[in-house]
Amino acid sequence: MPDASQQFENREFQTEVKKLLDIVINSLYTDREIFLRELISNSADALEKLRYESVVNKEIAGQDLPLEISIELDDKEKTITVTDTGIGMTRNELVENLGTIAHSGSKTFIQQLNESDQKDLNLIGQFGVGFYSAFMVAKKIRVLTRSYLPGEPGCEWVSEGLGSYDVRTADGLPRGTKIVMELKEDAHEFAGAARVKEIIRQYSSFVPFPIKVNGEQVNTVQAIWARNKSEVTEEEYNEFYKFIATAYDEPHYRLHFTADAPLAINALLFVPKNNFERFGFGRMEPGTNLYSRKVLIQSHSENILPEWLRFVKGVVDSEDIPLNISRETAQDSALIAKLQKVITGRFLKYLDKESQNDPEKYAEFWYKFGMFIKEGATTDYTYQKDLTSLLRFESSAAEPGQLISLADYAGRMKDGQKDIYFINGPTREAIEAGPYVEAFRAAGYEVIYNYEPIDDFVFSNLREYEGKKLVSADSAGLELPGLTDEPGEEPLDSEKTNALTAWFKEILGEKVSEVKASSRLVESPAIILNLNPMMTNSMQRVMQAASRDFGDTGRNALEINTRHKLIKKLDDLRQEDAEFARIVAEQVFDNALISAGLVINPLDIVERINRILDRTL
Repeated sequence: MPDASQQFENREFQTEVKKLLDIVINSLYTDREIFLRELISNSADALEKLRYESVVNKEIAGQDLPLEISIELDDKEKTITVTDTGIGMTRNELVENLGTIAHSGSKTFIQQLNESDQKDLNLIGQFGVGFYSAFMVAKKIRVLTRSYLPGEPGCEWVSEGLGSYDVRTADGLPRGTKIVMELKEDAHEFAGAARVKEIIRQYSSFVPFPIKVNGEQVNTVQAIWARNKSEVTEEEYNEFYKFIATAYDEPHYRLHFTADAPLAINALLFVPKNNFERFGFGRMEPGTNLYSRKVLIQSHSENILPEWLRFVKGVVDSEDIPLNISRETAQDSALIAKLQKVITGRFLKYLDKESQNDPEKYAEFWYKFGMFIKEGATTDYTYQKDLTSLLRFESSAAEPGQLISLADYAGRMKDGQKDIYFINGPTREAIEAGPYVEAFRAAGYEVIYNYEPIDDFVFSNLREYEGKKLVSADSAGLELPGLTDEPGEEPLDSEKTNALTAWFKEILGEKVSEVKASSRLVESPAIILNLNPMMTNSMQRVMQAASRDFGDTGRNALEINTRHKLIKKLDDLRQEDAEFARIVAEQVFDNALISAGLVINPLDIVERINRILDRTL
């Protein structure tokens, strides 16, 4: 116990200190539990400084003391005591740090802080500021400290956080700092071991010194992101991933890197094996935590990675991030943007490398997380080029289930081919059975197969790849170089064709914008094409479903295959039985809509088919 014979000296806080103290206690922190993170961080700083001094200075008081942080709780007396064996303070340092904290700023600075309500003090790491957060929960605080310098006496500081503090010399103290807090009536929860352990695990799990609560060490997981990756074992990586991601399996991918420029960064990122968002479990929250010197700054940070990388789990630690005094928000948006750019760029570069080194493993990733890459490609132009190289699709030139990139497609385009062709459909079988790819198949052009509505929005946003336009195979007015007439049935002559298309238009009326003979159909009797160059059938299906207007098929054109037997027989039928020919023409149109995946009124088509069957039988 320290000698109590020394008399206390009472000192007034400076006016600036009082104002700052009022801000810290009453409005700076959103969660009172932050006080413990601040005190632990201060203790860790003191221990780190002591560790450095022990290397360069052999004359240090208390050489036999272990470097650790101890937290003692007294639920009966409602106190919490935080002790470290760090560098400690001299009497002058104690008064300077805890009594005149405003020496770091000025009256004008405090005034601007108070008026702006931004609380942007960049004072993290300075003992006094974080220390004063303890007054959010404590009605009285005692600080007992002794410097590491041999011969320096111990000191005691006492205050109720009002207008003054008391300070005196105290003998018999060990090296380090002890902070004893008498808790306010509404803060007794912080004298409970379970509550304190919870706070430590949330914010201070990776502090590089033992943190003991009533003698039990709480922080048992190492901050392996700060170690050289050659020193970390697979088992350590996997256990760390399970800890930070609350997972039970191993990650699919892992990226561990360190950067010195333009920022000092240690990052450890993981891609999980499963994506539960695609199973309807709700939208994921960001999975990356931001640290500064191994102390948590932002849990599930929305600033470190773009929202479309919310599936990534891990930690990013940077000492270069200026934070406000409470450590709760990053204040320098330009610096945070730079940090995001570095982290995102490295991660996308890593994915691209993995996609080339192990295509099968990347295919597993793509099937589960490709939706996020597509989301980024449609919404984030900053990284669109990098994301484009990560896109994967099936195609007519690849085996079912085999994925290709746009680079793969471009590398085997035909001589003279100017465009990259794609088509959207529910399945590969449905696409290949439909009328839209038969001309490409006949002419030997590869077509990319898309199975999700977002794929068309991705391509419409990209518009081109390496100077090649991305063109939907269901576009109207499409001309395929090299498409030659197939042997077989002769087409209707121009006179009959003109009469037939005019008749079709008269029957269908406003359902179509035009009807004409097709130059692209080989096996099918008719096809629906959208005249809007920015609209594909897939987009139209989405808009139909959203508006629930199934009768609205947009600015569509009907093209008929004048070589097809059905169309030629229909031309004869319209002259022999105009009424029945009208029914067949409407069914030809509805069949084309069905092939396009556009929704029509099923009751109308069933009734019409029954009439056709009745006539046939």
